[in-house]
Amino acid sequence: MKVYDVNLTGPSASESGRAQETQKADRGSSSSAAASPTSSDRVELSGTLARIARAVSSYSADRSDKVAALTEQFQSGNFHPDSVQTSQGMIADALSAGTA
Repeated sequence: MKVYDVNLTGPSASESGRAQETQKADRGSSSSAAASPTSSDRVELSGTLARIARAVSSYSADRSDKVAALTEQFQSGNFHPDSVQTSQGMIADALSAGTA
C-alpha cells in the first residue's frame, strides 16, 4: 500500500510561504504594538508552561514507580495479569483513539 500525502514530508511550498509572510507581518506589527502604550494584547505562557511541566514530571514519577513495582512482581513470579481486563483496555483505547 502506498500513501501519497504531502504533509508527511513537511509543509508544502505554499504553506512555508504563508508562514514566512505571517512572520514578516508579525515583525512589522510588533514594533507598532510595542510603541503603542494602549495595546491590550498580552500572552502569558510561563504560568501555563510551569503547570504543564509539573504535571508531566509527576506523571513520569508515578509511571516509573508503577513500572518498578510491576518489574518487582514479575521478577518474583507474583505477576499474574488479567487477560480479559487487558483485552478490554486495549479495545477501549483503540476505540477512544478514533474519537479523539
